[in-house]
Amino acid sequence: MVVHIPTPLRSYTDKQSVVEAGGRTLGEALARIDQDYPGFRFRIIDEQDGIREHIKIFINEKPVRDLSAPTEPGDTIHIICALSGGV
Repeated sequence: MVVHIPTPLRSYTDKQSVVEAGGRTLGEALARIDQDYPGFRFRIIDEQDGIREHIKIFINEKPVRDLSAPTEPGDTIHIICALSGGV
């Protein structure tokens, strides 16, 4: 499956905007990415094993919040980071 990496997280994937992953669940896919790019998973998943609040993940355009969400080899995953700031 292909995983689209948002610009703020590309510093953790050697500036790659798209990476390949495998696994039967979203959690497994993120763990595989972390094997290739150590520290990546921590940017997505909090200490309680939940998706961080400012992160949105879509599998084939469907929003998911559960690491046990099933994945298949042909899936497309998009990771979106909420941005904040102000004056």
